[in-house]
Amino acid sequence: MSSDYNYDDQGQFFPFFILTITGLVTLPLTYSLLKPSKDLESTAPRIKSDFKPEEENLILGQKKKQWRRERRIKRFFTVVVGYGVMTYMIYLIITTQRIIPKIWDPYTILEVSRSATEREIKKQYRKMSLLHHPDKAMPVGNQTMDDINAIYVEISKAYKALTDEEIRNNYLQFGHPDGKQSFSIGIALPKLMVEEGMGPYVLLVYGALLGVLLPYVVGRWWYGTQRMTKEKVLVASAGNLFQEYKDDLTAGGVLSALSTGVEYESVLNGNKADYGLGRIEKSIMIEENNTSGPTKRDLDKFNTLEGVQRKTNALLWAYLTRTKLADQALDEEKYEVAAIALALNDAFISICLAYANVTPLFNAYNVSQYIIQATTPGSSPLLQLPHFTPRVVKAVEGPHAKTHMTIQEFMELPEHYRRTLTTSSKDGLDSQQYNDAIAVARQMPFIQVDTAFFKCRGEKHIVAGSLVQFVVKCRVVPPGTATIPPPNAEDLLDIDPDETGEEEKNPKRRKGGKARGLQAIDTTEIERPHVPPLAYAPYFPRDHPPRWNLFLATPGQGRIVVPPSTFTTFDQPAFDAQGNPTFAVQTFKLQFQAPNQEGQYSFVMHFISDSYIGADIKQDVTLTIEDQSQLEEIESDEEISEPDEDSLAGQMSALKSGGLNGPSKPKKKKPATAAKVEDSDESDTEGEDDNESDTDTETEDEA
Repeated sequence: MSSDYNYDDQGQFFPFFILTITGLVTLPLTYSLLKPSKDLESTAPRIKSDFKPEEENLILGQKKKQWRRERRIKRFFTVVVGYGVMTYMIYLIITTQRIIPKIWDPYTILEVSRSATEREIKKQYRKMSLLHHPDKAMPVGNQTMDDINAIYVEISKAYKALTDEEIRNNYLQFGHPDGKQSFSIGIALPKLMVEEGMGPYVLLVYGALLGVLLPYVVGRWWYGTQRMTKEKVLVASAGNLFQEYKDDLTAGGVLSALSTGVEYESVLNGNKADYGLGRIEKSIMIEENNTSGPTKRDLDKFNTLEGVQRKTNALLWAYLTRTKLADQALDEEKYEVAAIALALNDAFISICLAYANVTPLFNAYNVSQYIIQATTPGSSPLLQLPHFTPRVVKAVEGPHAKTHMTIQEFMELPEHYRRTLTTSSKDGLDSQQYNDAIAVARQMPFIQVDTAFFKCRGEKHIVAGSLVQFVVKCRVVPPGTATIPPPNAEDLLDIDPDETGEEEKNPKRRKGGKARGLQAIDTTEIERPHVPPLAYAPYFPRDHPPRWNLFLATPGQGRIVVPPSTFTTFDQPAFDAQGNPTFAVQTFKLQFQAPNQEGQYSFVMHFISDSYIGADIKQDVTLTIEDQSQLEEIESDEEISEPDEDSLAGQMSALKSGGLNGPSKPKKKKPATAAKVEDSDESDTEGEDDNESDTDTETEDEA
């Protein structure tokens, strides 16, 4: 027996091998490129408006630039090359002539059937011997005597394989009368790879793949994960933000902290760090460009900055004041810096959560609103509406107004009076602009809380150490809604899934999350497939889905008790197909462990939007922890069973109560009060009617 390694110089097999390997890489990449995006930026509806900012081309340019970054050009190029290779391999498979190996068959050689007897085989052998014997056969055409001898030898082998016992055993066991034959091992690669002179090139390809490409891909992935945080910002930037944190940080201080990010260096590299800085600083100080520019404290901080950080801070203020810098390069930098600042602000929020102080966290959430809406801290919420400028706002609010008017307050004005305030002055809006602004206001998803209460799942009372759920029932009520229908009383209850059997039907309802040692859920234990419209932010150079942050804090000390849960979707549709509000009750929940001692605990509920100014909700809530020992005594008294009617005691009891009138009806137990929720003077939901939850939660207005 001999062995040999043969390369596929005929192209019989290597196209199949290369086609398979290429397909294993190309097809998954194709799916990743073509699969529908699940990002809210791609699937969420949009607020309809014809308003176009003055610098719309620059804003759209930044969005297209970001889109090109996310297109994954390298992956697309790899897919194109992969399909090119696969196409060529398929062409080779189709055009290459197949070589079919011939199987040695004695029956075919002797031209007899497999059911032929030995007598028939001998007869056929004699007949063929007369025709093909070398002494009698004559060469025909190009046939030689060697060919005639080979034919006769095959006929003799076939005859012996079917008649001679030993040779027949060889044929049955090894498939050939001569016994075991030699075999060869074929490699499905072209023979060109092992020809003389190709060795260095083959080694070069192997070295490039294994020594360069593979380490580069692995190293880039590894170091990329090491230099980025989970908020997708550089670790160095997170360290700078950590150094800037202070317990009394204002909104302006947050903006200064955001300017320390390392990401800005890729935008303001080289001489860009100083180019146009004086022009920017001069522009943001002009009073007519803004209603609330940098404070003295912000300016003092600004004067201590240098280099990239100073220009970044100036560009941020130019963006927030909507200042046109009269230089396309500076205006492009202005919008690019704003997008980076929002990403850094998410990382700064995580830092604030680690310290559990409400003030810096609240200001960080406010800065997110300012960046998305392109307004300065302390400016009017009306600037969120299209066509509204500081001059229009001044005409609406009045020249001597001490407080700003929210969009809700503006939309609550009578229609005629509201239109007169907005359009009658020299700097006011025209009729078309006014209608566009009102239409946008009526599409904003502002939240109105109907009731909020504490409960313990599966229990009527909340005891020390139990797992408590803070349930918020609210509705999306756009500003200017004329008639708000009352909520369905059943929708304001929160029935446990195990009471309705929904938990067995839908196991996904059991999913929850954890937040800093406290079990917190942000999906209200159900799938939330309904997406609100993207934030109306015509000046922000990104498509941003609105988010709502719900957390509990102490009323006096300003400390966070239950970390925020972030919600981006609703469990019920907020708007119908025509864009009208559905007023469906939405459910949001926090979950945490109750205190270890009975009593009443006061908290402040914060429900903050990251996209809209003036849409935040603040309420005082009270959690009541019952004494477990007293509850056990009450439950033991309630569990004393009535005597059976068939017994003598049962009949005597029935006679005393007025006769044997059948089984007595079960008594209804009054639900115990689990918690109280009190409206704060600072809440945006003042004047609402009292609501009761499934745990008989009471809502009281403060005097």
